[in-house]
Amino acid sequence: MGLLSNRVGRGSLKPGDHIYSWRAAYIYAHHGIYVGDDKVIHFTRRGQEVGTGTMLDLVLMSSGPNRGHIPCPTCTLTEEGHGVVSSCLDCFLAGGVLYRFEYAVNPALFLAKARGGTCTLAVSDPDDIVVHRANYLLDNGFGCYNVFKNNCEDFAIYCKTGLLLADQNAMGRSGQAVSIIGAPLSAVLSTPLRLVTTNVYGMAATAVGVYCASRYAGDIGMRRDVLKMSVEDLTRRLETGALQVAEPSLAALLSPTPVS
Repeated sequence: MGLLSNRVGRGSLKPGDHIYSWRAAYIYAHHGIYVGDDKVIHFTRRGQEVGTGTMLDLVLMSSGPNRGHIPCPTCTLTEEGHGVVSSCLDCFLAGGVLYRFEYAVNPALFLAKARGGTCTLAVSDPDDIVVHRANYLLDNGFGCYNVFKNNCEDFAIYCKTGLLLADQNAMGRSGQAVSIIGAPLSAVLSTPLRLVTTNVYGMAATAVGVYCASRYAGDIGMRRDVLKMSVEDLTRRLETGALQVAEPSLAALLSPTPVS
């Protein structure tokens, strides 16, 4: 593992690894759990890697991998079912480069990796527990896919840590989602500070500082609104409707929360 890249070779993979691969133009990365035997379990939106139900899908889908018309002889991605699928490593990578997500990184390394969705301060559970969670969710599902609150990275992070958000209305565990929201948020929050400095470099430094602070505070390893939940309890609550994932709009997520 290096400061600039988490790229790894296939030979270094072991069951329980959280892996990902960037898609075209590095717009987003697709995440999953490697479970051995060249298999990856990952979370999709009815077979599609991404999806918001909005016009944003035109950008996201256009950056996705071009899948051939010849079915893979070892795995099948279906548009039916609950969205958790098992694929061979080749289908998961879709021609992309293999990267391994890092856990229990120190704060300096976390902040040095300015792009979200590559590492976390949180500690991973043992590999056998990670594989058990992934296989259990393959059979029972992980709820409704939501690009901002319950996406492929959220799935992989849950498998690795067993952590869920206590507040179902909050932003998900995904570092990618936090980065997407954190960038405009940093611009908004830094605007009042124009009264402190009119220097463009000072404003840029302030915006970067706010962005880094939002990423750090939003990381699953730093948040206090999380709880540890067994995969059996998770699926039981999903079945009974005790846990649900809403479909928030992008505008709602970017709107500032009133302070009382």
